[in-house]
Amino acid sequence: MPKRPDDLTDEQIARGIYRLLEAPALGKAARVKGKDGQKAAAPVRLVGSGSILQQAVAARNLLAERGIAAEVYSATSFQQLRVDGLAADRWNRLHPSEKPRVPHVAEILPANGGQIVIATDWIRTYPDLVAPWLPASRIVLGTDGFGRSDTRETLRELFEIDAPHIAAAAIVGLARVGQLAAVDAETAIRELGVHPDAVDPLAL
Repeated sequence: MPKRPDDLTDEQIARGIYRLLEAPALGKAARVKGKDGQKAAAPVRLVGSGSILQQAVAARNLLAERGIAAEVYSATSFQQLRVDGLAADRWNRLHPSEKPRVPHVAEILPANGGQIVIATDWIRTYPDLVAPWLPASRIVLGTDGFGRSDTRETLRELFEIDAPHIAAAAIVGLARVGQLAAVDAETAIRELGVHPDAVDPLAL
């Protein structure tokens, strides 16, 4: 069991997702502006699943170096989160006069928060199990394509789920919603060593 926040319980972990790391305080180094008239920008939310959680942690550091605050979440079971979401939807459908229940994943990652990037070493349809309860602006990274044999580092780069790609996805997400300039996102992609014209793993 990795080191976890002191107030985190086993029950919270078993529900499918929890926040592992808060966003660092960047102070005057922060570069991201708020959206929808907000003065302060909400931190980017990086969700790592399985072994890719450590890549999300590393991406958090890469973003901090560029004045972008990010918090890290560990997704322990997208399947469990889907079961919870479907159960909430069913209850709401059968109890129209009651206060609607909110699925756990939507409570942890509400629509009014920062940009979401989800990275997994499974194919992208796995985290998409919870797509109905997440903002449409989320970015999902996964290992779609044929199986290959190489070092873990090389494969993570190939499938674009390593720390630089996660950080780059977060920056592009911020540019899409107007919190960063597109030209700054392009510069960051180059600085992170991500190659925009690399062959799509699905095409190999």
